[in-house]
Amino acid sequence: MIVTLWILLALVLTGVVLYIHHRITDKGDETAAQQPENRPEGCCGQHLVCEKESLLAGVSKEIVYYEDEELDAYIGKKADEYTEEEVEQFRDVLYTLRPDEIGSWARSIQLRSIELPAAVRDELVMLAAEARETLNRNSNINV
Repeated sequence: MIVTLWILLALVLTGVVLYIHHRITDKGDETAAQQPENRPEGCCGQHLVCEKESLLAGVSKEIVYYEDEELDAYIGKKADEYTEEEVEQFRDVLYTLRPDEIGSWARSIQLRSIELPAAVRDELVMLAAEARETLNRNSNINV
């Protein structure tokens, strides 16, 4: 009987400790959620358009090549003028990039005066959003 009471007491104490820990953790998450992220002025962060504009805005002025020198042949070409084979060249490069390279590749393409095909531009925005979401999720786990 005494052993049963001790086990019950241990379970209750464990529950109380876990509850307190959960409450403290939730307050930390709320504080982090209330802090504004670095977004362009006027960007609410809820729409891909804002992300697209901030992604292509080009913070860095350095042109970096990602084994994509062949894309320089498309300098000055309009987004709706690409053939399907040319679009695939852009996709081949895009899908071989690491998630942390996507933004700098987009900036490099812009600095090289290469207009991305519309479909690839949309895919780039989606991949960048996924990479950002994964990074945020992983940083929350590590905290």
